[in-house]
Amino acid sequence: MSLNHRESGHVNKELAERIRATAKSMGYRPNPLARSLRTSRTSTIGFLSEQIATTPYAGAIISGAQDAASELGYMMLLVNTDGETNVERGIEALKRYEVDGFLCAKVYNRLTRVPESLLRRPTVLLDAIDEAGRVPCVIPDERGIGYDATNHLIASGARRIAYIGSSKGMLAERPRREGYEQALRGHGMEIDPDLEIGVANNGPALEAVSRLFDEQRPDAFFCFNDARTWYVYECAARRGLRVGRDSSVVGVDNHRVLAETFDPKPTTVELPHYEMGYWGARRLISMIEEHPLDETIDPHTRAPIPPLDAPSPVRIHCTLVENGSVIGMHCEEKGEEEGDAPIR
Repeated sequence: MSLNHRESGHVNKELAERIRATAKSMGYRPNPLARSLRTSRTSTIGFLSEQIATTPYAGAIISGAQDAASELGYMMLLVNTDGETNVERGIEALKRYEVDGFLCAKVYNRLTRVPESLLRRPTVLLDAIDEAGRVPCVIPDERGIGYDATNHLIASGARRIAYIGSSKGMLAERPRREGYEQALRGHGMEIDPDLEIGVANNGPALEAVSRLFDEQRPDAFFCFNDARTWYVYECAARRGLRVGRDSSVVGVDNHRVLAETFDPKPTTVELPHYEMGYWGARRLISMIEEHPLDETIDPHTRAPIPPLDAPSPVRIHCTLVENGSVIGMHCEEKGEEEGDAPIR
């Protein structure tokens, strides 16, 4: 039991760690075939992805789930779907391999209804909330995102902080805005509705941000995501201003393509994709095996991993990654790759 982190209540933790270290040094690997004969399980989980595998910054959710499954002696099979027409076909494909349970991952946080065909086996929902409340769910701490980003801007000396949100009705929109307002109130600052806008994309969004620049003259911006920070960079450039010197901006996503394009790189809040995948796989396997797992392991994640028995939906704290887009708050962490220095 110690070799697969299942010693809870059976083996002293220090002894269990020594057993695992010895086994690792000897090259021990569990035999999944022998285990399946003993337990009537295949030690395989199915990962049903809604376009996750093709998303540049959400793919870490797959890595997190794979790492957790491997640590616990499970294999993971992945099926990528378009989220609409071929979901049931993907479920049936995984069932043909007799998977013991399912991870169902969405491309962004939303309310969803888990297909009935998944409910006959243990299932965990990643980056979404089951509107019927029938399966465990794990999502980012959206309110914490707005709170931490705005606090960081306040700490830099900003006092007229604008919020550039989404006008598309995203589930994350309201809690991120609430976190922004909570941080302002916590510092005795007034909530100014004129500093809050919601935009979609392209020309109309750029025009809205441009009006905000000229009419309200904010000194800092918290943006719903990294994509919306582009409007701030563009508006600043058109006025002869420079982000990080004349105005500050914080986004959300830690989108690597944008980070490699913008100068300076935007300070951003990284969504916990790896952590959601890691927690979800461990939660699923604890459901499959119907007993608690050891929770003392350290998967070297940026964000803390919540307890497996935390009430659903489980919210994972998000890490603020400091780059050069906030005045006076440039990254001083020299030991990490530029653009990847979290605020601890």
